[in-house]
Amino acid sequence: MAKLNAPLFSFSASGKLANALVYFGWKGLNVVRSWVKPSNPKTLAQTTQRGYLAAAVAAIHTAQALAANMMNAVDTAAYSLWGSTFATPRTWFNQIVKNWLDVEVAGDTPSIFYDAVIDAVPATGHIDLDIDACVTVGTAKCFYGTSKTALINSVACTGTPPNYLADITPTVPGVKYYFQVKADVGQVGEGVESGIYHFVST
Repeated sequence: MAKLNAPLFSFSASGKLANALVYFGWKGLNVVRSWVKPSNPKTLAQTTQRGYLAAAVAAIHTAQALAANMMNAVDTAAYSLWGSTFATPRTWFNQIVKNWLDVEVAGDTPSIFYDAVIDAVPATGHIDLDIDACVTVGTAKCFYGTSKTALINSVACTGTPPNYLADITPTVPGVKYYFQVKADVGQVGEGVESGIYHFVST
């Protein structure tokens, strides 16, 4: 991509010149690049991947539009936090879509965990998690720790899928804990993961 100052009438040029150059503004600069003819490949692999993407987006929108027990701000914040743990940070939406596509490509059943309810009332030193999945996966575990990048402890989830429950204990009052639900290896939905939630133990 070339940066332009004055030549080729580029003071404030924009748009395509013949089928050779495209002028546009980028980060406050006047730039130009060669024109590339758009294409819309419809190979089997491409259409399959597009189908996965469409299904992921539809699942997100369906979860958000539920009349009750819908995906909420707590869930999107958790997926954002998970996305922030990667070298190339992602939005909550992109993190859900990527996880969905990864599971699909691996040949398993994708799903989304959402409607998390976190409750520290039952007993001192306990954090209770109640979370749903849009598509039932097999058994799952809740991984937890005091850092979003070091969820080194785990506890098996109970409940009746697609509803999953976890009791995180013992915890130290006043300490923030991070936790994430993951479908078990070898189970339906292997690879499906929730966002990373956090809660200060009481």
